[in-house]
Amino acid sequence: MAKICLIGAGSTVFARRLVGDVLLTPGLQDSEIALHDIDLSRLKTSEIVTQRMARTLGLNNRVTATTDRRKALRDADYVILMMQVGGYQPSTVIDFEIPKKYGLRQTIADTLGVGGIMRALRTIPVIKGILEDMEEVCPAATMLNYVNPMVMLCMAINRLTPELPMVGLCHSVQGTAEELAKDLGENIKDINYFCAGINHMSFYLRFEKKTASGVEDLYPRLREIEAQGRMPDGNRVRYEMLRRLGYFVTESSEHFAEYTPWFIKRDRPDLIERFNVPLDEYIRRCENQIAGWEKTRLEMEDDSAEMEVCQSHEYAAAIINALENGESTVINGNVANQGLISNLPQNLSVEVPCYIDKNGIQPINVGELPPQLAAVMMTNVNVQQLTVEAALTGKKDYVYQAAMMDPHTAAELSLDEIWNLVDELLDAHGDMIPPLS
Repeated sequence: MAKICLIGAGSTVFARRLVGDVLLTPGLQDSEIALHDIDLSRLKTSEIVTQRMARTLGLNNRVTATTDRRKALRDADYVILMMQVGGYQPSTVIDFEIPKKYGLRQTIADTLGVGGIMRALRTIPVIKGILEDMEEVCPAATMLNYVNPMVMLCMAINRLTPELPMVGLCHSVQGTAEELAKDLGENIKDINYFCAGINHMSFYLRFEKKTASGVEDLYPRLREIEAQGRMPDGNRVRYEMLRRLGYFVTESSEHFAEYTPWFIKRDRPDLIERFNVPLDEYIRRCENQIAGWEKTRLEMEDDSAEMEVCQSHEYAAAIINALENGESTVINGNVANQGLISNLPQNLSVEVPCYIDKNGIQPINVGELPPQLAAVMMTNVNVQQLTVEAALTGKKDYVYQAAMMDPHTAAELSLDEIWNLVDELLDAHGDMIPPLS
């Protein structure tokens, strides 16, 4: 029996998805589920939902819920990180509103840019504490990280505990593959792809369809969609990048727009309209979720209502099942770049296909990326490396320099504005970010 610990389990909707996958996997149905969060109310809801799902499936899992992190982690076999340090209020609002005063607009602000930098600076110290707890109470555990900014956090984890079995997980690779299959009018089950890069900036190096006579390269049909303007309105940015770079990127258009200097410009509203860039998108999503939370909570806690348990496309349960029971799987995961992608830095966390079975997480060697793809990734890597240095060394200069190198920030602000913006952000976050000197 495996013990699976979810840190940040108060994210009830996502916890429901991950736990549901575990409970629907035959080899994991006797797992112990340990839930941890600092928000007791949200934690209680997640406990109720987990117990209801187990009962619906006729299972009798041990389910525990506690605000005591070490207690939740004790003797865990798998630790899933899914928390948001600082929450929507105050931290996310700070990350959007202060840059906006400088004319710097964002869409999601959780992966790169000044928002991503600040999120990493307040999250890495918390992860460091979790790693220290794990070393004492569950030293043999495997970590699955779902928290953004993925590259920065996985780099920090690899630096702090290089021997820890760990993989960073995102749903952008499999999710985008499903979107492209829909755009092409194809069944995703007939699609084969090979994808590599860094999280939120991986590219499909191959995107193919199995046919009776062999394999069809689907890229010509994707380029035809772009040339004819038949792409979904919400995906204009990524189809534009297909035209410019020759490959399709995994993360959504609203994300990708803020990783580059080309789509969000305060003096070019025509670009915002042309590429349908949703400024302040994450703020809208958070506010809609908060507005509907009480209704959602009551529905999920209502024991008289039917509890649906659905299989999702998240990787966590398949990974745990492969490690526990040897039912092998291949996923796209974020791991240390130990020679996996030759034209990206070796201290980086890269997103590559990984084969997983009882022998562990086995990344697949990719080799050299097309040079234009490596080049656009490096504009993000520069920011990621400097931010991790800032978090691990406490050196404030690295924060300024990370913001200075950020493609979107650099396209909008002068150096003086960037320095002042960083100071204001750090002041506003207060002790959510440890002192920097």
